[in-house]
Amino acid sequence: MSEFIFAASSMHTPVLGALILFYIAAIGFLGWRGWKKTTNQRDYLLAGREVHPFVMAMSYGAAFISTSALVGFGGIAGQFGLGLLWLVFMNIFIGIFVAFVFFGYRTRRMGKVLNANTFPEFIGKRFRSSNLKILVSLIIFGFVPLYSSVVLIGGARFLEEVMMIDYSWSLAIFAAVVAVYVIFGGLKGVMYVDALMGSVMIGGMLLLLVMCFVKLGGVSSAFQALTGMAPLVKERLPDAYALGHRGWTVMPETNSVWWWTLVSSLMLGVGIGALAQPQLAVRFMTVKSSRELNRAVLVGGVFILFTVGSAYTVGALSNVFFYRTDLGIASGFKQLLAIEAAGGNPDKIIPMFIREALPPVVLYLFSLTMLSAAMSTMSSLFHVTGSSLGHDFFRTVTNTRRDSLLVTRLGVIFGIMISLVVAILLPPGVVARGTAIFFGVCASAFLPTYVAALYWKKATPAGAWASIITGVAVSLAGLCFLHHKEAAGLGICQLIFGKSVLISSHPWPYVDPFIYSLPVSLAVLVIVSCFTQQLPQHHVKKCFRKN
Repeated sequence: MSEFIFAASSMHTPVLGALILFYIAAIGFLGWRGWKKTTNQRDYLLAGREVHPFVMAMSYGAAFISTSALVGFGGIAGQFGLGLLWLVFMNIFIGIFVAFVFFGYRTRRMGKVLNANTFPEFIGKRFRSSNLKILVSLIIFGFVPLYSSVVLIGGARFLEEVMMIDYSWSLAIFAAVVAVYVIFGGLKGVMYVDALMGSVMIGGMLLLLVMCFVKLGGVSSAFQALTGMAPLVKERLPDAYALGHRGWTVMPETNSVWWWTLVSSLMLGVGIGALAQPQLAVRFMTVKSSRELNRAVLVGGVFILFTVGSAYTVGALSNVFFYRTDLGIASGFKQLLAIEAAGGNPDKIIPMFIREALPPVVLYLFSLTMLSAAMSTMSSLFHVTGSSLGHDFFRTVTNTRRDSLLVTRLGVIFGIMISLVVAILLPPGVVARGTAIFFGVCASAFLPTYVAALYWKKATPAGAWASIITGVAVSLAGLCFLHHKEAAGLGICQLIFGKSVLISSHPWPYVDPFIYSLPVSLAVLVIVSCFTQQLPQHHVKKCFRKN
């Protein structure tokens, strides 16, 4: 990220500043339009259930894809290679097709029958448990600010360098711009702005991909050159070779450290984790019929393909550029691989490639692409955090039955303030780790209960309770005591047991906690539901009634 910031700051600041101001004006107009059309609680939380399928699909994709995907994971592709394109397949097949077809239709239909306006309210009403709604809202409030804060950090650092604003002020300004259209415009404002940002992201990433192929002499030439560089791994990256790296156009060696990292953490964790993210699930309830969801599937799939597909491809192919290009010995780039040119930091690969390989016009557009990716994700996270706190937690605990936009908006404001505080306190370099934790915990905590709510009539409230608590507990235990990356960084296992991880035998230190926490959470749901009181049949029939 820092290299991108440095590159951006070298541009003509007045030109970029004018472009950003025009962009903010467009965002302000769309936020104002959302505010004018928000007259009640349903408008604020679900955009009135009348969102156009294009707007819904673009908002879903823009909320899904953040700066961590475009820059962070694009840089990971510079390390791991094109094997990361399997994640694009997972995102399209699971995150879009499976999500819309097998989750979206039933979520929309059941949410309308139950008159649910949020994800916690959907789960709570499905299992007839206000306490379960409170539990889900508290988990969302506990973990979502971690994700929103790291996205906020990236956007603030960008504004600091590009607009020459002090970091503290840029952090506050970036949060304030997003806060205005989230607080006043509600989900309508968020989704209108997301549609604009999603369009910018598609244009920016497609242009980046095309310019990359032009720079490397065409599609065939680029991929052939990348394939031919495989022997350089053993020669130039011996540590990576020992961990399983075998080239940028093949998968890592099966059962190696790199294979487990790519498959468990990146492909499965992120790919499947998208199904249970509250800020995405709630969007299924914003359209008025299943026909709109059918039309949104294609738009969502194209969005994912053009954005992250472009980022991962460019990340891998950047190795060809850096190795071919002699930028001078003093620059340190002469015949270096991408990760070497980035000084070992994969987050720098995509920004450095853009700065060194492409003309300034692409850098201008990519600046807006970066802002769009950060702001669209932040706005969705702010909205789901605030609605969970204000609408789901506070109104339930205080037994407030009257709908109140003020209470929900105050919840959004408080959620933004918490994210801002966390962003100030967090150390540098936490974006990828915060993202991985969020995806993993969401999947382990919510996915079994979410699936059961939609498909299993015999699932019980006790089973849902046990599954959610188990998913969170096992995920946190894995992060603290088993997964090397987090356990070593936190130091809890070292403090208690005198070693960095409890199980050091391969491959356990490199298996993402999601791999075992999700099955355990699912098993607990099934077992407890089989031995606890079932829901009344009239309620179950109501939930599964077609409308």
